[in-house]
Amino acid sequence: MGFFTPWFLAGAVAVGLPVWLHLLRKHKTTPLPFSSLMFFERRTQSSIKHRRLRYLLLFAARALLVLLLVVAFAHPYMRRTVLASKRSGEVTVLAVDNSLSMRAGTRLSQAKSAAKSAIGGLRVGQRAQVLAFGSRVQVMSEVTDDRNSLNAAVDSIEPGDTRTSFAELSRSLRSIAQSLQLPLAVELYSDMQQSGWPANFNDLRLSAAVRLNPHPIDAKETANFTVENVVAPRRVYDAKKTRVLATVAGFANQKATRSMSLVLNGRVLETKQVEVPENGRATVEFLSLDVPYGRNKGEVRIDTADTLAADDSFYFSVERSDPRHALFVQESAGSRGLLFFKAALDAAGQSAFEIDPATVDQVANVMPGKYAFVVLSDIGTLPPTFENALREYVRGGGSVWIALGHLSVGRAKVPVSGDAIQEARYTGREGERFQTAAWLDAGHPSILKDDRWEGVKFYQAIHVAPGTARVAARLSDQTPLLIDSQLGEGHVLTFASAFDNVANDFPVHASFVPFIEQTARYLGRLDAGPASVLVGGFAELRDSKEKGAAVDVLDPKGERALALDEATKAQNIQFTMAGFYDIRRPNGRNELVAVNADRRESDLSPVTQDSLSLWQNTAQGTAGAGSASSDEQKPVSLWWYVMLAVLLLALAESLLGNQHLSVDKEAAV
Repeated sequence: MGFFTPWFLAGAVAVGLPVWLHLLRKHKTTPLPFSSLMFFERRTQSSIKHRRLRYLLLFAARALLVLLLVVAFAHPYMRRTVLASKRSGEVTVLAVDNSLSMRAGTRLSQAKSAAKSAIGGLRVGQRAQVLAFGSRVQVMSEVTDDRNSLNAAVDSIEPGDTRTSFAELSRSLRSIAQSLQLPLAVELYSDMQQSGWPANFNDLRLSAAVRLNPHPIDAKETANFTVENVVAPRRVYDAKKTRVLATVAGFANQKATRSMSLVLNGRVLETKQVEVPENGRATVEFLSLDVPYGRNKGEVRIDTADTLAADDSFYFSVERSDPRHALFVQESAGSRGLLFFKAALDAAGQSAFEIDPATVDQVANVMPGKYAFVVLSDIGTLPPTFENALREYVRGGGSVWIALGHLSVGRAKVPVSGDAIQEARYTGREGERFQTAAWLDAGHPSILKDDRWEGVKFYQAIHVAPGTARVAARLSDQTPLLIDSQLGEGHVLTFASAFDNVANDFPVHASFVPFIEQTARYLGRLDAGPASVLVGGFAELRDSKEKGAAVDVLDPKGERALALDEATKAQNIQFTMAGFYDIRRPNGRNELVAVNADRRESDLSPVTQDSLSLWQNTAQGTAGAGSASSDEQKPVSLWWYVMLAVLLLALAESLLGNQHLSVDKEAAV
């Protein structure tokens, strides 16, 4: 019980009024005649007999009446428990976390059992909806009061490999409340993992119609070990054994020794022991990866010693194939451009391409279609038949890389692309008379690895009008240095200088090697991606020219990941579970993609109770942390009840007062 205006209680001192009426009233006596009193001493007569309380029942009624009036003005109230489900039209939402961390022990089964218990406690006619959430929210049922369908929806929730996202759950709850135009009572069943908390707390904001009631499932710090990362090659091109580097992370308050194994196509190649420090990491190097031809499934695993076995393996894919051939066309044999070009590929450890050199005189009858890409290095003239063949080769999806040197000055247009050559620009080597790369497009594949060409001096450049082509680099005088033109399905990449060390000193700088390597991969359509991707990532399925052709995708369970209509229309696919996806494209570019869960899920530390309370309070009008229960405490005013008691007591006091007054009158007579 409480008082809205407690300072009115000071009026309780008014209870002294009945005391004065009953105790301190003046005593009156009838005077009697008497003889002379001159010999008597003057003194004040006191009689305790006349100062006692009389009419005790009337006195109690009057004192209580005063007290009740004081209490009425203090506006008393009491808190009464009100069932939250009594909000008009409220819908109960059962949100079950099925992220990777819920696969630890029996967490998911506990969450599903708790959700089904809540369904059993619904009132007749009360509607509910079932959600499953990880990195995204899945609607498992309609809004219904059918308990059988709600229980079936809970049973259909399967463990996932995604990462917890409480921000995504909040966004979905706001959207559901807005679409239904009804209040929501959200029963959340999760391990309340700290890693699922967003960086921006505002992302957790709930609308006023949403009342959140979290149910932590086994929410405590639990020791866990995981293979956090594996560094392995995506492709290999020789029979040499390959190096694999694995990192194991421990989320435990004590160090431990774990056994790590390198597995290829289900066969254990090597096993090593590693000591993992307290809440730390350790690395293991394997040098025994002998990759056979074709696509191979690799894995690094640790011995299972915790409740979350789903993160004890890390998958990677590696493909063994022969190097692809690339044609390098030069004006004459043994040019310096070829020397620096091949040296850069060798320095990058790039054995994916084998360079076939040829002079202009030797390419008249060469068919470029058998090459991964073609390089034209500082050529003056080009046989028309070969240039036409190159143009058709590019339109069909091939790539040509053109370097413009001093022999290109006599040409009016760039070969194949047809871009206009405006002039040749020269600067002297003496003093500071040279150009530098003043601007680079860091998003272009040729520059992605190294977007800083500091110190590179360009003494000669051919000014080409780029038209609508993409300019990836410019010199300090704004001359386009790297121009990427698309012709049909292929690309023509123009480098407005030469590969030798005469027109520039680029070959003697460290940035030259990644430039050559990245551009060769880009033009040769060689996937430079990692050996594995995370759950939730995407992969491109088809080129624009392959529209309508069917793509076959098998998920880690061996089932088709795309429906029949999706197989002919989908441009990409999202990976939703850990394991290996087998992608078979219509152009023959088949791929084995290794997918792993986000290892932030491996840290099982729960969020603090204070943080949960703050999340609950983001909804306007909630009752604070106390709203965590399914009931609400609401104040109920007692003013009318007190005033009714005052009225009844005043009537009783009047009757008692009249009764005592009549008795006094009779006694006086």
